[in-house]
Amino acid sequence: MGMLFVEYLPGPKVFKCKFCRVDSASPDDIVSKEFRGRHGRAYLFDSVVNVSLGPNEDRHLLTGLHTVNDIYCSCCQRLLGWKYVSFSLHFS
Repeated sequence: MGMLFVEYLPGPKVFKCKFCRVDSASPDDIVSKEFRGRHGRAYLFDSVVNVSLGPNEDRHLLTGLHTVNDIYCSCCQRLLGWKYVSFSLHFS
C-alpha cells in the first residue's frame, strides 16, 4: 500500500471518524439531518473526505429499493455509513 493522503478541513467544527478521529465532513455540507440508519440518527452530506467506497449493493430501505455503496474511513477502514447511487421505482 502506498502513502495515505489525508485531507484536513478548515474550521473549528468538523465531523470526524468516531474511531480514528480523521476529518470526514464539514457542517456546511449537511443536506439533511432527517434520516435514521440502522444504528440511529444519520445525516445526509453533499460532500465527504477521507473515505473509500464499497461495491454497489441493492438494499431495501424505508423509502424503497436503492442501490448504495458502503462508505469506509480511508484511514482505519471502519464502516462510516453509506452513499446513495440510485433509486428504483416499481409499480404494481
